[in-house]
Amino acid sequence: MLTQRSFRDVLGCFSTGVVLVTAESDGRPVGMAVNSFTSVSLDPPLVAFCAALTSTTWPSIRATGGFAITILSDAQEEVCRTFSARDTDRFAGRDWARTPAGRPVTADGLGWLDCRIRTVQVEGDHELVIADALDWSMGADGRPLVFHSGRYSSLAER
Repeated sequence: MLTQRSFRDVLGCFSTGVVLVTAESDGRPVGMAVNSFTSVSLDPPLVAFCAALTSTTWPSIRATGGFAITILSDAQEEVCRTFSARDTDRFAGRDWARTPAGRPVTADGLGWLDCRIRTVQVEGDHELVIADALDWSMGADGRPLVFHSGRYSSLAER
């Protein structure tokens, strides 16, 4: 039988990286963990991700018109767990840097992108966000944090 759970299980077979989406809203940092992040185009440089319609964080980020993406390393699983939780100070107790546009990024991420929202389109129970990447930089050396079959993982050397 085709169910929402079986659909989710099949999609879980596809490994994804994990990023933080962050912004400054009303003078305070806001952010959320996302595993639906992807590149869209090199020319122009475009990226995309999906935000659940039930997200309480995404509306604050969307209202700013832009955001930063931090690509998380496998050493940042706890950061990701914190940004996936509700009702917690996600920014407490960590070192943060700022993009040239002033958006918060983890000081030890693998890299970051500073983005301006281009389009937002409702698709099913999510909003599909496409954004212009305006600035970016490589960060710390390391392996990416990977999400697969409902668990965090990292890549092994070949």
